Amino acid sequence: MTLYPVILLFLLFGAGVPVAIALVMCLIGYFLSDPYISATVIIQRMVANVENPSMMAAPMFIIAGSIMSQSGVTSRLMDLADCFVGSLRGGLGHVNILLSTMMGGISGSGAADAASDCKILVPEMSKRGYPKAYSAAVTAASAVITPIIPPGVGLVIFAALCEVSVGKLFCSGYVPGIMMCIGMMIWNGIWAKKNGIQKTRDRIADKKEIWKALKESAWALVIPFVLILGLRAGAFTAVEGGAIIAIYSVFVGKFIYKELRFRDLPKIMFESVLSIGPVMLVLCGANVFSYYLSWERVPQAITAAVADLSANRILFLLIIDAMMLILGMFLDGMACMMIVAPLLAPVATALGVNLIHFGIVMCLCTAIGAITPPFGTYIFLVSGAIKVRTAEVCKQLVPFIIICVIVLLLITIFPDLTLIIPKLVYGSV
Repeated sequence: MTLYPVILLFLLFGAGVPVAIALVMCLIGYFLSDPYISATVIIQRMVANVENPSMMAAPMFIIAGSIMSQSGVTSRLMDLADCFVGSLRGGLGHVNILLSTMMGGISGSGAADAASDCKILVPEMSKRGYPKAYSAAVTAASAVITPIIPPGVGLVIFAALCEVSVGKLFCSGYVPGIMMCIGMMIWNGIWAKKNGIQKTRDRIADKKEIWKALKESAWALVIPFVLILGLRAGAFTAVEGGAIIAIYSVFVGKFIYKELRFRDLPKIMFESVLSIGPVMLVLCGANVFSYYLSWERVPQAITAAVADLSANRILFLLIIDAMMLILGMFLDGMACMMIVAPLLAPVATALGVNLIHFGIVMCLCTAIGAITPPFGTYIFLVSGAIKVRTAEVCKQLVPFIIICVIVLLLITIFPDLTLIIPKLVYGSV
């Protein structure tokens, strides 16, 4: 009976049962058969996670991102990115990657970023001679950067699950995000030269053009700084920060860019609910599953097993990297993190791993899972939007996946890459 729920869980996954439902279904028989546990514990544990006030930050940031994406912010950030990198060979590919990096500080959602780029950038890339499969690949791959740059929703959820500072975790995402951005742009330049792709603009943007683009996009670019500084100064919590940014987004969209209409807000709220609903359902199921694991003392068993295997924290993290990347090929990465993170956080702490470092490693593994075949979420999202075969997209994604994995290994082996900014902002981690 101890292993029955785990075996049943993977059978349900294989049968295509939604993750949230599978997490609860696999435990019903287990709890009913145990005379020491009331069946009502399932409902109690599900509700307990949703009642966590820290979880309110996730929907707030999703709402803010949805408002920003429909208020003219994306087009202005795209113009700014074009000023910086449009004169390089493969300019539109560079713009796509840089735009995703900048959108990370606005929306925090890789799926939203990928969907937006499919509508705005990909048609123009096709006109400029980019193959559809490559356009889809660079759009999907660059969307991996978005949830790593704060305020990524995965960062918020990990912070709530493992009770770590949201602000410190936010700060730890900048270096990995920028590293992936640079790596992808290098590959895009090599690919563009090999395939004869020309520049987007004939010359480097002059100071006047750059200044104009900066002024237009300044209202959006200021958001990450306000968020980090506000959290650091204690001016607001992560939940309050999300609410402030959501209200700020309405103000900018309505009164500054004048592209947001108040009658659009109900539709935006509805789309936000559709985005956060599945995440919260998985969280409910994951909390029940975590209770089962704790009841069976699985964390203690894993800690003992890892201690016997190796007391080296780097080796432990490399094992976690491999496990999460393999799971991400077949399961939703966010769901995996919700199940695995609370289970392994005590093990990481026992081995001396900083939970901020552990959190960004887990979140990056989760993000990479969205572009790894055969079931990467972003692969199907962009393939469907652009009307291109997933097999062709997967082939073009290989170099980008390698770049992401290299960055993952670097931040795993060298923790200071993720901790340097939190130390500068907070003084200690």
